[in-house]
Amino acid sequence: MKAVPTAERLLYIDEVAEILRRTPASLRFMIQKGTAPPSAKISGRRMFRESEVRDWVEAQFEGSGPHG
Repeated sequence: MKAVPTAERLLYIDEVAEILRRTPASLRFMIQKGTAPPSAKISGRRMFRESEVRDWVEAQFEGSGPHG
């Protein structure tokens, strides 16, 4: 069994929704469409790595062009 890194902060769906200024329902829809930041279900709860959410947001700006 691999050791689980503990330094990485994990975020719940409502925390990520707040960061993205979306509702949790809107974020769940994005997850279903495959357009949300990477996530995993851990003990039945959807979790996001804080670093991956940050990287995903940064990638959205890089791909949006000069005027978004």
